[in-house]
Amino acid sequence: MTTESTDRTGSVNRRSLLGGGLAATVAASTLTSPASAVGTSGTTSATDTALPPGELKGYSLPLSARGTANIVGAPPWHYVGDLIGAEFWTSADAAAAALPAGLTPDPVTAGHGYALFIDWQFSGDHQEYLDPDRSLYSEFLVLLDAQFKGAPVAWCPYIYVDNDAALARGWFQGFPKKLGVIKQTRAFPVAGHAAPVVGPGGTFAAAMSSAGRRLAEARVTLEKPSGTIPALGRPIVNLRHFPRLTAGNFDNPAVHELTQSILENPTVANAWSGTSDLTFLPAPGEELADLKIIRKGIGFRGSLSYSVRDLKILTGPEATS
Repeated sequence: MTTESTDRTGSVNRRSLLGGGLAATVAASTLTSPASAVGTSGTTSATDTALPPGELKGYSLPLSARGTANIVGAPPWHYVGDLIGAEFWTSADAAAAALPAGLTPDPVTAGHGYALFIDWQFSGDHQEYLDPDRSLYSEFLVLLDAQFKGAPVAWCPYIYVDNDAALARGWFQGFPKKLGVIKQTRAFPVAGHAAPVVGPGGTFAAAMSSAGRRLAEARVTLEKPSGTIPALGRPIVNLRHFPRLTAGNFDNPAVHELTQSILENPTVANAWSGTSDLTFLPAPGEELADLKIIRKGIGFRGSLSYSVRDLKILTGPEATS
């Protein structure tokens, strides 16, 4: 696990986050590494539900006669994208209020987090990226420093996407995805006045809105190459929650468990770091701005790829740790 320390000015020491590359920081996790966690949630249990003979086909709803109408096909799921990110600090109290039961504030870095804007391309194992109407989507998420049983983790309290399949895949993993509109400045390999350079002085902007209201905006100016993407120095922990629609059981969910994301073969390319400006804006029905930004940190940009085919269950009847 990548560790962080606080100096006398209260800023996070980022040398360990920026030095070893994403694969090194994820694989070094003290909670569990992707290699050691793969397959741990694949065992059967008394809670498994067998499908009845002759059931319609598919991994997710809608099940259908041929099994191709489901909103999300079975893993593996492959991702590649460009991201813009900004580091920030909110108050320790605001960060603690956003944590679920089972996670605690990190006593060293309480209030520290990252905001990420990502342009994704998705595929299964059959070149689904050749259907760009389905495979392209954008995403915005927040990651907050926390601890699970004393080990550093990142908690995702808010995340938005603009694609229904990405929304469903997120819910299956425990990401609390909502629909939004996410845009970021693009870079191109051809020189021109319509795009920034990916290099010193290149400035990129990003914004996220939902239900017609701007909720987040960022600007990042690049300064120097970086060996990794600092926001992914901790394993990401989410909360899978599926409520019951049964009178008298609204507070007795069918599923309520902390999960850890398992990123297979994470790879970073062309990563840069620099300065950032980040703003969260209030809106009805939203609590993102409750994470009031009291200090801003580094900005960064890079490309990221990984695959997903498994999930580690941390709490509940199927917990594997």
